Amino acid sequence: LQTTTKEDVKPLSMRVVRFLTFAASITGSFAKSTNKTNAAGFIVSADGSVHRQQKTSFNSSTSGNETNMPTFDQQYPGTAVARMHAVRARVAELANTEVLNGKWEDVRRKILWAGGLKDLPHARPGQGYTGHSFNDYNHVDLTTMADDVNDNENDGKVQGIAIGNRLGDGIRIASLPELGPGGSWSTCAMGCHHDPPQDVAHIQFRSRIAFKLVWVPNGNFDTFVLVDDDGKLLAQGTPSDGPEGLPNLRERQLNYRITKGSKYAKEAELIASNE
Repeated sequence: LQTTTKEDVKPLSMRVVRFLTFAASITGSFAKSTNKTNAAGFIVSADGSVHRQQKTSFNSSTSGNETNMPTFDQQYPGTAVARMHAVRARVAELANTEVLNGKWEDVRRKILWAGGLKDLPHARPGQGYTGHSFNDYNHVDLTTMADDVNDNENDGKVQGIAIGNRLGDGIRIASLPELGPGGSWSTCAMGCHHDPPQDVAHIQFRSRIAFKLVWVPNGNFDTFVLVDDDGKLLAQGTPSDGPEGLPNLRERQLNYRITKGSKYAKEAELIASNE
């Protein structure tokens, strides 16, 4: 029988301590490196083991209070993503009240507020004027664009829109800052019936829309819906002073017509079919 002396134990214990110290240093260094280079890609657990975190794919319909919300849209890199979700959060607030069933001008001001736009009906066109926003058939896309694309121009790819279409100054003047980086504008919806959309938001600014206003094709075109970039219903309203107090009937009819056949018209058509 071989006995173990203190002299035999000491080298063994020292080797264990050294090994554990080395392992801890490696784990700590790896965790720090991982957190710096790819904090969203890995999770380091309490025992030092590393697990890959599942990536969150971009979903334009994600609500504003989701965790791990993406901040960059690879398909439409001009989108101010955080601002877009903040806008939809405001729309959700309105949807839970009767505000969108009030008088049209009051409703329109609330839609501007939700979209991160000031009500500037007396400003000069090109200098922040928003009196036209949601008041005609075309300027009904609430677009949240990143700061570095505010000055993008139409190079002719957006059909029916003037070459240039310089909107940068107006965006900067009229955008409410509290909704986050980027700007807001009520861009032209012409071309949205294509798949993918060929409108100002998606082509000139390479941005998704936070929402689009579409008038419901019922008898009086007196109800509207707000839908997101996927055509999902966010809110609806029937202004109390309609149809006389609404934008001209011709404008409301044209508004539906330019969306007809697209994902953006489906919710409006569904409401009309149930009336």
